Amino acid sequence: MLRRLGQLLALITLISVSWLAWQYYGPRPKGPPLAASIERIDHILIEKSANTLTASLDGEIVMQAQISLGFSPTGDKQQEGDGKTPEGLFSIDRRNPRSSFYLSLGIDYPQPEDIARAKAAGLDPGGDIFIHGQPNALDHLVTLNGDWTEGCIAISNEQMAQLWSLAPIGTLVEIRP
Repeated sequence: MLRRLGQLLALITLISVSWLAWQYYGPRPKGPPLAASIERIDHILIEKSANTLTASLDGEIVMQAQISLGFSPTGDKQQEGDGKTPEGLFSIDRRNPRSSFYLSLGIDYPQPEDIARAKAAGLDPGGDIFIHGQPNALDHLVTLNGDWTEGCIAISNEQMAQLWSLAPIGTLVEIRP
């Protein structure tokens, strides 16, 4: 009888320790969407080195996303075709629901200083920089692993739909190294 009681206590102890370990180390449920009641944002921060996009309103984070950048992301965009994502302060200046990518928000690159720098070097500064979703024709094949765009900022289609609904023309876009 004592042996059976010892086995029962060992089993109860094992179950208790397992339950406590699961509570401490087990997967956590996703939290509620950040600021779900927000209808617009006023700032998009792109941190190239962290591959993150953070959208906010009055300093309060509304959404965050992992991003893909230009295929050669280190450094500021210098010319058309260099695969770099520009750095600096921009704003959303156009919206394209019929983009080749799932929705797209255009940023006002190049700025006058980008044009002057490129012109002085005899280069084309490039343009058509967007925040967009996945390629429409390949959306089921392309993942956000790695940097693959021509210089744009890519996020998942689900996140793009959310950003599209929150970012009006004029939204500040800050792109940091």
